[in-house]
Amino acid sequence: MHKSPVRTEPGRGNFFEDFHFGQVLHHATPRTITDGDCSLYIALTGSRQPLHCAQPVAHALGYRDRTVDDLLAFHIAFGKTVPDISVNAVANLGYANVKFVRPVYPGDTLSTTSTVIGLKQNSNGANGVIYVHSVSHNQNRQPVIEWMRWVMVHKQNLSLPAPATVIPELDAYVPPDRLFIPDFTDFNRFETKATGSEKLWNDYQRGERINHPAGMTVDDSDHTMATRLYQNNARLHFDALMMKDTQFGRRLMYGGHVISLCRALSYDGLENAIGIAAINAGTHCNPCFGGDTIYSWTEVLDCWELPGRQDLGALRLRMVGLKNLPARELQNTHTEQNGRQAYHPNVVLDLDYTVLMPRR
Repeated sequence: MHKSPVRTEPGRGNFFEDFHFGQVLHHATPRTITDGDCSLYIALTGSRQPLHCAQPVAHALGYRDRTVDDLLAFHIAFGKTVPDISVNAVANLGYANVKFVRPVYPGDTLSTTSTVIGLKQNSNGANGVIYVHSVSHNQNRQPVIEWMRWVMVHKQNLSLPAPATVIPELDAYVPPDRLFIPDFTDFNRFETKATGSEKLWNDYQRGERINHPAGMTVDDSDHTMATRLYQNNARLHFDALMMKDTQFGRRLMYGGHVISLCRALSYDGLENAIGIAAINAGTHCNPCFGGDTIYSWTEVLDCWELPGRQDLGALRLRMVGLKNLPARELQNTHTEQNGRQAYHPNVVLDLDYTVLMPRR
């Protein structure tokens, strides 16, 4: 008797019940990052950091070439993980301990592996949160970026019992002695005319707030193209028919792209933030959609000297992203709702990250 073939659903991805503690996932489709990718990223975000777009500046500081924008490299590395981890996501909830441990150059090929470090089924039994530690390597098997994130994922078989709850301990921030600074660099050669601002590390103070003046309206076509650039195939960013029947009623903008937009907007006021060393923690507070206008402000959380470096310092920053409300019009990220503090509905991003900046 002829036996029917086993049918599998391509692109099914993993649901919450498919994950287990300690599971290692080797993600498919390594990605060679090209000059074209870097140019398209600038077209979609307006990023202006000179280390990523001016070869003479990179050479003067000791780099062999322009570097790929830190966030472009992160999004591409992150995108590798989506088919296995978050293609069935309800929402990406946060990041921690993101470390940029080696420069990425055009022509480098990134591959990513993730390990499940935590699980917690939600009380509704319909979904749960998974925690993963991901590492992206270049073609020489050298780590370039590593991070932890947690994501809420749908459960497909609701009758399966909940797994044992494991919630990992996450450091509040990456300390200055664990930041990667290339030893071949010399920021004594840094010229502020490349950025248009003479404000260096020494000129910032803890507690300072910078309201970045510009806003950026993002069309559906913009954030769709950006998310395709990152090869992030999570359905909630692309499938309008699927999203029509959700609480949102439409596609969501990828939260990582919101980070990129806020970082680009923060150039006015942080012109000499030469690169990102770490993302300490992050929350996507409210959803963004096509047609929203993004604004941002930055608070200086700390000013760190770096061991063995007199040419460079680090600023630990809190970057707040807003939709449809200029930064100067909102003083606090939280508001009282039903007797408790919650994020203001216009706050879309609350990111704690660390940048490197030349000092005098």
